[in-house]
Amino acid sequence: MLSIPCPNCGARDRNEFSYGGDADRRPPDLAADLAGGWFDYVYIRDNPRGPHREFWQHSGGCRAWLVVNRDTVTHEVLSVEAASQ
Repeated sequence: MLSIPCPNCGARDRNEFSYGGDADRRPPDLAADLAGGWFDYVYIRDNPRGPHREFWQHSGGCRAWLVVNRDTVTHEVLSVEAASQ
């Protein structure tokens, strides 16, 4: 069972959180790329093995957005920090 330690609420079950995607992906520059980069950004996804940074929202609690560094093989949560805007 995956448990995520929320910095505001403490350790909680994964069911209180909503997955928000890869924390390292950045959208392409609108001025520099009109179509090609957007196709890759929207449709092409990596399937990493090992440590991976992900966005999660504590939707069943304080509603904070978090960056969770999680091992995708073991599901071990390596670190959690507040997502900055």
